Amino acid sequence: MDLVTPEIGLIFWTTISFLVLLFILGKFAWKPILNSVNEREEGIRKALNEADKARQEMQDLKSDNEKILKEARVERDLLLKEAREIKNSMIEEAKEEAKNQATKIIEQAKTSIENEKLAAISEIKNQVADLSLNIAEKVVKGELSDKDKQLKLVEQLLGEVKLQ
Repeated sequence: MDLVTPEIGLIFWTTISFLVLLFILGKFAWKPILNSVNEREEGIRKALNEADKARQEMQDLKSDNEKILKEARVERDLLLKEAREIKNSMIEEAKEEAKNQATKIIEQAKTSIENEKLAAISEIKNQVADLSLNIAEKVVKGELSDKDKQLKLVEQLLGEVKLQ
């Protein structure tokens, strides 16, 4: 029986020690530990929220970058299209200008040729007239050298002339 009593004493003092330890821990340690755990939990929650915000901002930046790239591509395509249109317009203008210049040169050449042709015809007419006059003069001198031939020619010419 003596053995039971020391065990009860040991259990009693262990329980008292445990309760005193619980009281001391509850009074001095649990509040700071719980506060630090709560602070740590709050810090982790804030860090997770900030990470979510950062992830969302990264997603927004990514979508904004994609949008900007898409707009830049559209603008580039528009600029290239405008440049092609300007190039084609300039080529068409140059072709039209060349056509106009060619037409003008052809017209000037035609006018020049016509003027040269008229000048040549006029020159030929003048030479033919001079030759005709020279021939006529020689023929008339030969014909009019004799008085009988002169009278005959005058009568013939008077016969050909009709009075109106």
